[in-house]
Amino acid sequence: MNVMRKMNVMRKMWTFLIFSSLLGSGSLFAQSSGQEGSTPADNTTVNQRDRYPNEPTADQQKNNPSDRDITQQVRQAIIKDRSLSSYAHNVKVITQNGQVTLKGPVRSDEEKRAIEAKATEIVGDGKVTSELEVKPKQ
Repeated sequence: MNVMRKMNVMRKMWTFLIFSSLLGSGSLFAQSSGQEGSTPADNTTVNQRDRYPNEPTADQQKNNPSDRDITQQVRQAIIKDRSLSSYAHNVKVITQNGQVTLKGPVRSDEEKRAIEAKATEIVGDGKVTSELEVKPKQ
């Protein structure tokens, strides 16, 4: 009787494992097939622009305490503003020797001006370079 019980438990375990595997592979197929119709992102021009040695990129962020502090303050000011879009919340803030560069897409001219104003308020006039691009919803 004990042997039959163990066999029944083993059968149920194998059934569960096979069912779980099939269910998992089905969801993977559903995810991959949903992406076929979407247009792939094309960042070619942005990537080419960022190849220039004089063009600040996120990996060139200075690691000294004052630049890190400035970046943190600007980032917190942007995130605190709930009226901004998720695009605006995700702009790049790069600080090099007290000079802040803002990069990335925003949804409107108002968002662009708001982010620039927040950065200028923290570091002062003439220390913010804006490379923000307005990309309205399509």
